Amino acid sequence: MDGGQEVRLEAAPYCFSTCDGGAEVSGHGLTRRNKKTRSLSASAATTSWEYRRTQSLHGPSPVTTFGPKACMLQNPHAVMHIQDPASQRLTWNKPPKSVLVIKKIRDASLLQPFKELCVFLTEVKNMIVYVEKKVLDDPAISGDENFGAVSKKFCAFREDLDDISNQVDFIICLGGDGTLLYASSLFQDSVPPVMAFHLGSLGFLTPFKFDTYQSQVTQIIEGNAAIVLRSRLKVRVLKENWENKARVDEKGIILTNGDAESSRKAMQYQVLNEVVVDRGPSSYLSNVDLFLDGHLITTVQGDGVIVSTPTGSTAYAVAAGASMIHPNVPAIMITPICPHSLSFRPIVVPAGVELKIMLSHDARNTAWVSLDGRKRQEICHGDSITITTSCFPVPSICFRDPVNDWFESLAQCLHWNVRKKQNYLSSEDEEF
Repeated sequence: MDGGQEVRLEAAPYCFSTCDGGAEVSGHGLTRRNKKTRSLSASAATTSWEYRRTQSLHGPSPVTTFGPKACMLQNPHAVMHIQDPASQRLTWNKPPKSVLVIKKIRDASLLQPFKELCVFLTEVKNMIVYVEKKVLDDPAISGDENFGAVSKKFCAFREDLDDISNQVDFIICLGGDGTLLYASSLFQDSVPPVMAFHLGSLGFLTPFKFDTYQSQVTQIIEGNAAIVLRSRLKVRVLKENWENKARVDEKGIILTNGDAESSRKAMQYQVLNEVVVDRGPSSYLSNVDLFLDGHLITTVQGDGVIVSTPTGSTAYAVAAGASMIHPNVPAIMITPICPHSLSFRPIVVPAGVELKIMLSHDARNTAWVSLDGRKRQEICHGDSITITTSCFPVPSICFRDPVNDWFESLAQCLHWNVRKKQNYLSSEDEEF
């Protein structure tokens, strides 16, 4: 170097958001995890300054292992470790032995397909079949003597009570899109591969038809299938004023003093479609503040706001005027519901950001939040909803591949760009 000056190269640290950072709270109960950190160091020529980035612009890298035995087949020719969606394939570390069959409750049309599928899995494929107890308690199933011998071999479980996350190798859904959403809610961490049969009303997320279920299920068990990773939202609902008053027993002894720690309640959920914050039964407009990475970006004044995944962009969000996003796009969509400002249009933000929704200090009423149409609860002043992309996607098994299946669903279910074509214009018609 000229002048004999020495320039020292220092590494500027980058801090990325982690999937398992700190103490987390599960929606099924309070569970703490060991704190894990993940950082990426890069060398850059700096003199006396350094900077820190708290969020990844591309979101957390999703896990590529699904359940106990399934994983995504890695493409060694992938650029920057981002695979072409059409090349994502399912493979098994070991042959699958257990399957969870989810049936839409109180639907008589699904009884016969459910019985045929369970007999095939149990008697032909020698699989261990998991079924919900409330499904087996259906009189149409429990009262069937011919099916009784097969149902006794099932492993029954109860929602919110029995943990089957490490017991199931893959999932088969019988029903509509709501059945797949329900299957997602059963797994708060890694989700086994999901094969969804279209036996419901819409079927946007269920590409398989039941007519040839035996050959299709056999093909999945052999590991010959494409998958699409449907990202989920990690949602944390913090209730600030939960039971903040002192509790006294029958003898007048104070059990809690209502301090700040005992008055807070946090619940965490994995959401596949969307988080909806609305005004509930109130006749006033909702008034909530929207923060992005800790910075206030806008105040939503209207009927509410929808925060959706790309999968959820074709659900409530598109009905509210949003665009439709392919599931492989790493993004979060923010869509207002009937906003009071005509310039408030839907926006798409990177999957790595952290959103927070809180009631505005001058809001006239409380708000209500629902997660994939379930777990509806009231949001009061001081409460907060934190949303970011989860690193535990739903591996949805494709009928063909992620691209063709998605456009097929757009055409068949939503009638996308369906119109009456113009008549052919001949050369004679052009003269007039």
